[in-house]
Amino acid sequence: MPSATRRPPATAPAAKPDANVEAEDDANVDERVYAAVSKALLSGKLRPGTPLRERALAEALGCTRGAVRKVLARLGSEKRLVLEHNRGAFVPNPSIDDMRGIYRARRIVEAGLITTLFGQLARDQVAALRKHVQAEQKAFKEGRREDAIRLAGDFHLLLAQMAGSDELLSYIQRLISNTELYKALYDSAEAASCAPREHEQIIEALMGKSLDAALAVALEHLDELEQRVIAGAAAEQEVDLASLLNGGANGLRAHDHSHGH
Repeated sequence: MPSATRRPPATAPAAKPDANVEAEDDANVDERVYAAVSKALLSGKLRPGTPLRERALAEALGCTRGAVRKVLARLGSEKRLVLEHNRGAFVPNPSIDDMRGIYRARRIVEAGLITTLFGQLARDQVAALRKHVQAEQKAFKEGRREDAIRLAGDFHLLLAQMAGSDELLSYIQRLISNTELYKALYDSAEAASCAPREHEQIIEALMGKSLDAALAVALEHLDELEQRVIAGAAAEQEVDLASLLNGGANGLRAHDHSHGH
């Protein structure tokens, strides 16, 4: 997802010629750490409730704990991590009701988005959307799961940008941050490979003759994703419960972090 733009650095006093360079270096470190942690989250290898320790991350990424702390706070504000006072940062462990609520919000917002864009896309916008879908296809074919998940979310952000509303884009970014993580945690790589084809269908529907058909295509895309994610989450919870009842250590993982996210 696109990172926030930085303000231009203020003019440095003559006595400190390297201040801007240092500020730029700090920003580069922040972006590098942000990209690394985001990639780990979207890989699906970090399971719900996993703690992200500042010291371990700083050592692994060759940076200061301060840089890690800033990035964790940023990911927390994006709802990609849960931040608990005096305890640290954790991979979210959302309830099924939490996830259903986010998908419900996405359906409502994206129905409005499809209605706004239907029959209104310029030729260069259609070309940009198709080029994006090609990048999604390439990521899937090359087995870059985290990139494929990020690009799938970015397709919907690209549509939101074309609607020309910064407020809408900001809200959809937050929703997609949540659903990208759900997809990484609970959707199978095989099932997720259908996203580029479904996105191509959305493009065609936006250029078609029926708004109702376009809405049906777009909402079915979200419905199917929600169903897969919910099924994956339910299966994981069943495994954890069985392990807990049998006295296995795995059943204890992270369930004390499952309160309201």
